Amino acid sequence: MQRLSDSDAVVAIVGGGPAGLLAAQRLAEAGHRVVVYEAQATVGRKFLVAGHGGFNLTNSEPLPDFATRYALHSVRFHELLGHFSPADLRQWTTDLGIATYVGTSGRVFPTAEYKPAQLLRAWVGRLVELGVEIRTRHRWLGFADATGLRLRNDATGEETTVCPAATVLALGGASWSKTGSDGRWTAALEHIGVQCVPFQPSNCGAEIAWSAFFQQKVKRTPLKNIALTCGSHTVRGELMLTEYGVEGTPVYALTPAIREALGHSTTATLLLNLKPDLTPTALRERLAQRRSGTSWASFLASALRLGPPIPTLLREVGPPILPTEPVALAHLLTHLPLPVSGLRPLEEAISTAGGVAWTEVNEHLMLQRRPGTFVAGEMLDWEAPTGGYLLQGCFSTGAWAAQGVTRWLRSTQQQ
Repeated sequence: MQRLSDSDAVVAIVGGGPAGLLAAQRLAEAGHRVVVYEAQATVGRKFLVAGHGGFNLTNSEPLPDFATRYALHSVRFHELLGHFSPADLRQWTTDLGIATYVGTSGRVFPTAEYKPAQLLRAWVGRLVELGVEIRTRHRWLGFADATGLRLRNDATGEETTVCPAATVLALGGASWSKTGSDGRWTAALEHIGVQCVPFQPSNCGAEIAWSAFFQQKVKRTPLKNIALTCGSHTVRGELMLTEYGVEGTPVYALTPAIREALGHSTTATLLLNLKPDLTPTALRERLAQRRSGTSWASFLASALRLGPPIPTLLREVGPPILPTEPVALAHLLTHLPLPVSGLRPLEEAISTAGGVAWTEVNEHLMLQRRPGTFVAGEMLDWEAPTGGYLLQGCFSTGAWAAQGVTRWLRSTQQQ
């Protein structure tokens, strides 16, 4: 057994994602010796993958509204965001030499000349300057005794046990397993009695049983400037029709509502509003202007800019005979039912719901059942929509856990 000297307050970080690396940085800045253990060959794998579709770091939304994006955990996240806010995140990137800007949607991005790999490289360089030791290809196998961590060096096959003064677990959720975020860590925590909420896909596509004709005709086609409703929740944005159903920001944001609806029935109905910028009265008036002899497909395309694939979509999910009376047709165009049969698999999800139950950690994110061990990032049972909220949540929980570690070490040294 290898003992990391408690007197030197060595802290082990298990997981080299955003939450773990920020915890490592904050702890090193506070004067602690820090060792990061990462199972992959490099740190930040999921961080880099997340940047492929647009490197959205955080959001400029005011904090009170920002916290509500974490749904049931909004009160808890209001405190976490107050400790490490979106403004703090932007200052952090500035300190690394990376400039950011606020896009038209309120999302915050690095300026165009900076890529995810450049930010990660600058970050790792800062950690090295602070004396943080990063040990890659070191896989966490579970706990040993009161403070021990069982680890395997995948490069050599050697297994060791280390006993740090404190530990931060930041092993991620259960999506994109190729990055190391596979959720297998739940077995080790459940072994010591920690309750873990089963993982479920979040921020993912929804499945609709399109006909073979529709799949062949439409394939992947975007529907811009639409509104999508599930239950009492409505989201604006761009919808993508796919071979398996639908995806896009509105679908991702409605994942919790879809998942809840599917828990009560075999299908969940999404209501698609194709003209959310028109009032019902204005839409009815436009529809009433159709001249006899003009096909509905031609009229919808010219008067409402509802060209292909809208006529095909209306035939696919609308009534067998489309209404021609303006009031009924206006209602159909703003309440087009999309029958969802399920969500896409965990592996395809951008993020996951589930993980360590909040009742298992104290106010500092320390495990109740294992004093000195803290949890951060997507390991905790929370979810948030895309738009900068996911990364911000990881950063904020990492910073909060680091603060908890410092307080814990101080209290143990005083005993």
